[in-house]
Amino acid sequence: MMLKHLMIAFIPLALLLVLPFSLRPVSKFEKVAAAEKIVIVSPHSETIRYEFEKAFCEYYQQKTGSAIGIEWRSIGGTSDIIRYVNDRYEASFREWWQQQDELEQWNGEIAQSFKSPGILNDPSASESAKKARRIFLDSETGIGIDLMFGGGQYDHHRQAERGFAVDAGLLKLQREWFTPEIIPQQFSGEIFYDTEGRYYGTCLAAFGICYNKDRIAELGLESPRRWDDLADPRYFQNIALADPTKAGSITKCFEMLIQDQMQRVEDDHEQGWRNGMNLIKIISANARYFTDSASKVTKDTASGNAAAGMCIDFYGRSEAEWSGICNEGVERIVFSAPRGGTSLSADPIHLLRGAPHRQGAIEFIKFVLSEDGQKLWNYRVGTPGGPVKYALRRMPIRRDMFTREHQQYMADAATNPYNDASGFDYKAELTGRYFNLIRICVKCFALDPLPELRAAWQAILEAGGPEKVPAAMAEFNRLPFEYRELARIQRELSGGKRENILAMLKQQRLWSEACREQYRRVEMLARKHTVSKRDVLSAE
Repeated sequence: MMLKHLMIAFIPLALLLVLPFSLRPVSKFEKVAAAEKIVIVSPHSETIRYEFEKAFCEYYQQKTGSAIGIEWRSIGGTSDIIRYVNDRYEASFREWWQQQDELEQWNGEIAQSFKSPGILNDPSASESAKKARRIFLDSETGIGIDLMFGGGQYDHHRQAERGFAVDAGLLKLQREWFTPEIIPQQFSGEIFYDTEGRYYGTCLAAFGICYNKDRIAELGLESPRRWDDLADPRYFQNIALADPTKAGSITKCFEMLIQDQMQRVEDDHEQGWRNGMNLIKIISANARYFTDSASKVTKDTASGNAAAGMCIDFYGRSEAEWSGICNEGVERIVFSAPRGGTSLSADPIHLLRGAPHRQGAIEFIKFVLSEDGQKLWNYRVGTPGGPVKYALRRMPIRRDMFTREHQQYMADAATNPYNDASGFDYKAELTGRYFNLIRICVKCFALDPLPELRAAWQAILEAGGPEKVPAAMAEFNRLPFEYRELARIQRELSGGKRENILAMLKQQRLWSEACREQYRRVEMLARKHTVSKRDVLSAE
């Protein structure tokens, strides 16, 4: 009898647990679970994923007569994805290695060497290390993922050099696409596709400033047109920034800012680097926060929680469109590419080594680069061949899309990025190899010590501004190292060796703490001047 009562009592609980699962809608992937699929890891938003999945699945069905599904892996931002992919490849290769009786025992040297780009030509490398690299490059080691879609060229190039991104064959299969008239290999100093076919740019991005027109007017400011404008004291605690260790797009903004400053004093790269880093410090001191999500910058700017921010172009344009929908056609946010201060970058796609669904993955790359795929980036919702639900507001990479035939359907018909970016040439030799180090610099000089940095800058402003407290400003502008030292620092602290990783973490802590102490001294110097000035006025 007791058991019967327990069973009766359990039935409602069981229904509560089972009912949601029985009523939930079947996902797109589950509908084609018995058919083919591809697995994609991507930092792209749900809007981009939705439109490309729908269009590609229809295209594939029409072309092959077979259904296909896409399984998206949501890891986080580009930096999170890179760490995840790297860890997975090491784990996968180690597992295979340990199953081979004829190979030596797995060790730290092998773990570092198998993914080391230059080790085969390094005379100091051991034969064991070179052997591990050769075996990996000859292998089909995989991680159960077919493609990485999105993120910046820097990260895709690093994955190609490590051997994780492999040739998808499009330079031969679709040779007619890869010409200066359709997809140039380089433009404005940026690389649009790998000459070995290991990654291909899919759309274009510019980096700049988003601002709220009403908030700018309230603060008595002109619309920002250059990176320097964000250093205006009236922006204090009114700028939104993203964490560069989480979002590759904001790191690119900071790199563009540094390039802008270095190119203004072409004969003195040391001074240009100092100017750039100190401008970043001032803009950071003006910031309300550093967020983990780059898209939050534009959302807060549109809502008025921030007056301006640094962002990638499509975040700014998309948020402007959404704010217009929510405010009876009035767009509250504007995106502005700094005059002569940004290049045109590509967002690539690449095929991963050991892709389990290689042919379907290659078809996806071909679709994304075809005219039909390129239409999705900037065609208006509901136009022929355009997105069905979301306007993506990104610029296609194909130059032949910027014609009257296509622009009549585009959301940004007046924009031709190939013309707009002609005033700036990105010089990779200045900062390209230091991209990751720039992330670390911003973290240690601005993000970690933000309370102290903000207090120091506030003290300078309350003292009357930088010109009134030259000693405090000189201390504010002091950097832990100079531009000429970057190569050495990168060499000593880069790589995957455990000792290098530990050394980098230790050095980051030292830099962050040193900056905290430095900004405390700045605040003290500025406050001392303010007190002295007050005493003089009192005496009078």
